[in-house]
Amino acid sequence: MVAFDEMRPESAGLRNPYSEYDNWLTEQDTARLGQKMKDAENVFRRTGITFAVYGEQNAAERLIPFDIVPRILSGAEWRRLTQGIEQRVQALNAFLEDIYHRQEILRAGRVPRELIAGNVAFLPEMIGVRPPAGVYTHIIGTDIVRTGENEFYVLEDNARTPSGVSYMIENRETMMQLFPELFKRIKVRPVENYPQLLRQSLAAVAPRSADEQPTIAVLTPGSFNSAYFEHAFLADHMGVELVEGQDLRVVDGHVAMRTTEGYKRIDVLYRRVDDDFLDPLTFNPDSVLGVPGIMDVYRAGNITIANAPGTGIADDKAIYSYMPEIVEFYTGRKAILGNIPTWRCSEADSLAYVLEHLGELVVKEVHGSGGYGMLVGPAATKKEREAFAEKLRARPGNYIAQPTLALSTCPILTDAGLAPRHVDLRPFVLVSDRIRIVPGGLTRVALKPGSLVVNSSQGGGTKDTWVLDD
Repeated sequence: MVAFDEMRPESAGLRNPYSEYDNWLTEQDTARLGQKMKDAENVFRRTGITFAVYGEQNAAERLIPFDIVPRILSGAEWRRLTQGIEQRVQALNAFLEDIYHRQEILRAGRVPRELIAGNVAFLPEMIGVRPPAGVYTHIIGTDIVRTGENEFYVLEDNARTPSGVSYMIENRETMMQLFPELFKRIKVRPVENYPQLLRQSLAAVAPRSADEQPTIAVLTPGSFNSAYFEHAFLADHMGVELVEGQDLRVVDGHVAMRTTEGYKRIDVLYRRVDDDFLDPLTFNPDSVLGVPGIMDVYRAGNITIANAPGTGIADDKAIYSYMPEIVEFYTGRKAILGNIPTWRCSEADSLAYVLEHLGELVVKEVHGSGGYGMLVGPAATKKEREAFAEKLRARPGNYIAQPTLALSTCPILTDAGLAPRHVDLRPFVLVSDRIRIVPGGLTRVALKPGSLVVNSSQGGGTKDTWVLDD
């Protein structure tokens, strides 16, 4: 498969969004660019921009790889993307509201009832519960892939606790520090105001009983979590407290955090703790990461939890396969951004097809994330495919499969010069009194030649994403 190169497609010359950058690039000394790559690594090391890799000894913390060649989108491309993303997040919130209340989409037969009822991400405890301001997914990371000039598709929806926004901001700050002349030469829309937008968005969905200036906090599982850098980063840049479960308790029907002056009420909790660990009185009784009794406070409408408990059902990759129907059901329009064709292995015919074509497909766990638990058929050995086939036969409902796409490529800087590598894009969406989408997002890049796996946990890196102000 020939991939579409976003800078220099084979079918044409240099694409227009890259024209001014290319002019600048031809003026640069190769040795200077190599030194800038080292400077960027030093910036990341000083700042402590790391991520954790689970399941590997002596590999708890790694420096996230960063490439200094930006990924550039025109203003027109971005406008089309934002229209499709807005439509999709509206449908996702309407879907969550519906399945925890009237369940009209199930009664209409547009989504199978068993896909919800038997799903571990569906929380019966949320049935009949309406979040403050009616918002379920306050922060969404929509993964977008590209296969051609105007061909963008949604790869997956991250509606629980999407990560990576701190890398987006740090990537931009690093690029501005290394190449200030570029930003004077090229008009690039800003992303560094995301923490302020996040704070505004969270304040707008505070409970009605909150003060004019609601108290917001970020709940982290602690410093051993893979995304702890981001939790601390966002709390610091929003100017709010970073708290752990041990810092919180229920006081007089509200959640309060411990301070030097006693316990202070919290109105909005941006939680980065999974549902199962949120409240040991409601979910996992062994959890020490959450707050005993927080779900009672939530049901009473005295705290906003972002994202709402139970939103993980919208992350489910089997639900993803129904997103075109979900979008049309709730918006009355066809989806602007299409899905990747998906085989649901829970269906006998689909399972048979996937097993027969395992060497051509990408197979994913329906609740998987971070690139774990997946098989990239063309890159797998015969032994790996055979072992994965046994998993499929044992638990077919736990998997979906998709074709191996020719993901678009963007150049990275290597010792030999520029070289194409596959990329995806995670724009970050804020939902409250209105929808806010920061112009750009996190571009993840597969640094290994030919690799389609962009996750940092699987050897990928990141790029700064430029949306031109045109």
